[in-house]
Amino acid sequence: MRYLSLASDYDGTLARDGVVDAETVRALERLRHSGRKLILVTGRELPDLQSVFSRLDLFERVVAENGALLYDPATHEKRTLAQKPPDDFIESLRKRGVSNMSVGEVIVATWHPHEQEVLNAIREFGLELQVIFNKDAVMILPSGVNKMTGLSAALEELKLSRHNVVGVGDAENDHAFLSCCEFGVAVANAIPALKERADFVTERDHGAGVIELVEKLLKNDLADLDSKLAHYGISLGSANGEEIMLNPRGNCLLICGESGGGKSTFVAGFLERLIQKDYQTCLVDPEGDYQDLPGWVGTGDETHAPSFDRVVQLLDNPDAQVMVNLVGVPMTDRAGFFASLLTLIQDRRLRQGRPHWLIVDEAHHMLPSEWAPAQPELAGELGNALLVTVHPEHVSAATLKMVKMILVVGRDPHRAIEEFARITGTALPEIPSEHLRPGEAILWLRDSNRLIPKIKTEPPRVARNRHKRKYAEGELEKERVFYFRGPEDKLNLRAQNLATFLQIADGIDDETWLFHLKRADYSNWLRSAVKDTPLAEEIHAVEQEKRFSAVESRQRIKKLIEEKYTAPA
Repeated sequence: MRYLSLASDYDGTLARDGVVDAETVRALERLRHSGRKLILVTGRELPDLQSVFSRLDLFERVVAENGALLYDPATHEKRTLAQKPPDDFIESLRKRGVSNMSVGEVIVATWHPHEQEVLNAIREFGLELQVIFNKDAVMILPSGVNKMTGLSAALEELKLSRHNVVGVGDAENDHAFLSCCEFGVAVANAIPALKERADFVTERDHGAGVIELVEKLLKNDLADLDSKLAHYGISLGSANGEEIMLNPRGNCLLICGESGGGKSTFVAGFLERLIQKDYQTCLVDPEGDYQDLPGWVGTGDETHAPSFDRVVQLLDNPDAQVMVNLVGVPMTDRAGFFASLLTLIQDRRLRQGRPHWLIVDEAHHMLPSEWAPAQPELAGELGNALLVTVHPEHVSAATLKMVKMILVVGRDPHRAIEEFARITGTALPEIPSEHLRPGEAILWLRDSNRLIPKIKTEPPRVARNRHKRKYAEGELEKERVFYFRGPEDKLNLRAQNLATFLQIADGIDDETWLFHLKRADYSNWLRSAVKDTPLAEEIHAVEQEKRFSAVESRQRIKKLIEEKYTAPA
């Protein structure tokens, strides 16, 4: 379920002339029984609202006084979200002849044409107050307080994200709170300005319009209105001067290509853009490649497997970006661990609509070729997911069939696309022959079998110390391991990371060390497998220096590696 909450205005939306009819109440009851939460967002004062509407029990929270008061109908607890204007200011309004004035917990309200007297009094007292109009109503509130700030407070208490909320309203003071919701709706009787900015306008007015919206939510969670949400799209890059946007709902994207082709750079930039739009993300990081991303909270490290309880705890906060580090999980156990994690994630999405995105690095280890979903509900989709792999052919066919978009980076994109098409039985699109340069990608849209041949991807704004722990202490893929073999190929000493490389280098004989040194094997390995060209150039300079003995060249290369990878941060 994506939309877990409906936030509705009262007057002119749920109610006509202050009254909510029985049919509208029944629609709200049906929506509540579907597991969704209702939030009432109104400019009315609470006692006034209670006197005209007896079904506040349908709502998890009531945002009253145009965002200044938060009320829990279940416990009858109320919380003011701002300070009331001073009494002498209110008395001044009475002396100015402002009639029909009401004073709430925070709000002071009157009617047109008293707005000028109100503004004059605010200016005279030098107060930081604002005037909000709602048709003929004139509402005086502390600066910055509106229906959006009130709804945000309600969502925080309920641990809901705005991306899981539909809002509906009709008047001027509904602009702010509808902009806070993922999907904003105006009823047919709404003012023209609100209709223009809403994502959808109902055909019917007042409560009948709300009933129409409820029916659409119950039918398919507004899936048929996804095209209205282009403003929440996530940028994948640009092609021919046009930005390529990813719909924020139900997309499974695969990014693949050779090591060093730019996958991690793309993922880091993509994560930045998700966070900028307030989406909650769960990142599965098998090798500690993303540990230096700022602002993330996580579980798991080199010596401890991640805790499922900790994952649940972290995901409870809609603002948390959650990283699950699998470095401490043995390689043979990672697929099983991920299967359990995926079940947990899907359960959270059903009940809370979050995390909005699941990012899976090294997807060929997490969802290997033999993987098949144990639960029927996992067989159809992964929801919003980004899968990252060097080897799409090693990812399970069941997973690849869920993929809707394939982004390929690296010099030779043909192999990955052809392998994907073969495994999934998909017609192969025409692939351009030229190689991709760094920062470029091919995007294949499977549903339309459309291929965008050259996208310029958007890098992250914050530079990362990429893969430092993985290369220093983790376990590199088989094809990226360094082997000390010696001049007659008698040895087979495996260095699966830089720490092991240095340990073996200290213990091998001079002949073996110099054999690889003279062939520039060390710099070539760092350049091709570790993808650290600057360090490779420094080590190549040592390899070319004829006057260095085996001992001295060892020491210099060891120092260069330790300074960058193994020295304390």
